[in-house]
Amino acid sequence: MEPIAKARDRLLQRTARALGLGGTAIAVASLSIPGVLGVDVLVTVLPLLVVMAFSQFQVGRSRSLVWVLLGLVAGVGVLVVAQLPLAERPTDAVGTALVPVAGLALAAFAVVLTNGPLRIAILSVSVVTAAALTELATADANSVSAEAIAVVFAWLLCTVLGYWLSSSVPRAARRIFSIGRAHRAERQASETEAQRRQSARLLHDTVLATLTLLAHSGVGVATSAMQQQAKDDARLLRQLRLGATPKPQSSGSYTLETGEEIALGTTLESVKQRFGRMGLEVSWHGTGQVLLPSEVLDAFLLALAECLENVRRHSGVTDAHVTITDDETTVRAMVTDAGVGFNLSDVDAARMGLKESVMGRLNEVGGRARLFSSAGAGTTVVLEVPK
Repeated sequence: MEPIAKARDRLLQRTARALGLGGTAIAVASLSIPGVLGVDVLVTVLPLLVVMAFSQFQVGRSRSLVWVLLGLVAGVGVLVVAQLPLAERPTDAVGTALVPVAGLALAAFAVVLTNGPLRIAILSVSVVTAAALTELATADANSVSAEAIAVVFAWLLCTVLGYWLSSSVPRAARRIFSIGRAHRAERQASETEAQRRQSARLLHDTVLATLTLLAHSGVGVATSAMQQQAKDDARLLRQLRLGATPKPQSSGSYTLETGEEIALGTTLESVKQRFGRMGLEVSWHGTGQVLLPSEVLDAFLLALAECLENVRRHSGVTDAHVTITDDETTVRAMVTDAGVGFNLSDVDAARMGLKESVMGRLNEVGGRARLFSSAGAGTTVVLEVPK
């Protein structure tokens, strides 16, 4: 929300500058009418009006209260000097000419004085001072002058304008964010549906076709061709299990990774994206790229994916941390969550998930897994495989 707050402040400052400079121009014109002020008084007032105009210009560029206070002091100075000597009652023309000063040039500062206790206090003192000095210039013992009422009304309008702008910008920002969230949700739903259809076509073109041939005893297809097709299907299913999304080259033909060594960093990203789509936010730390033999990488990633699946299902939290480290002989992954945890002694020995999907799979490639957990303290699993 910080950029929105800055945009709101800029809007308030520029609005105050525009209103203030316009009011100051009208005030100069009103006070310069022949006969309203004496020449000596006018010569004294004009520099104060210049200072106030400069302060209003600076308010449009800076949120500092210094410029606001300088402009208010200069404006009050104009209201006081125009009535000198105070022992003599000003003419009605002076009182009328001071309305643009108090009700336009000075009131414009109210736009930037609606946020925070200090600014509101300055606003309250300023409006009372401006109205009182205007009333003094048009003193009527029987009633409050129309000029003073006009000044108070002008301050009220500027205050309402400032408050409205200040509150409407964050409200508009919240609506924009809600629209953005709705758009992202709709896009995610569309992508999920597209992925579901692609997966259905993928399975139809490959695995289901192979199973159909097997169901019909492979009539019309050579045994070697059936074996090769089943092998390709197994490789494809392995990639899907690791979170990859193979793309079709043509009907029934999909791209597959090949090679004896695969970069670990690229495949970790696919695992992260897979669980991100399922609602588990995975934060990765440590080594960025490590090369592993294909069969070791398969076991390592499938074991890692099983650990993350256990976090997603059983931990009660929506985030996990994976730290990858390596040395000259070993690659390690530490999967940590801050979930409900469990007592290791309570785990049923007949359960196959951790025993086979993690420990058994790593043992087959010369690796090992270690588990640390306690009720209420989260779970940590350390996976190790040889390079």
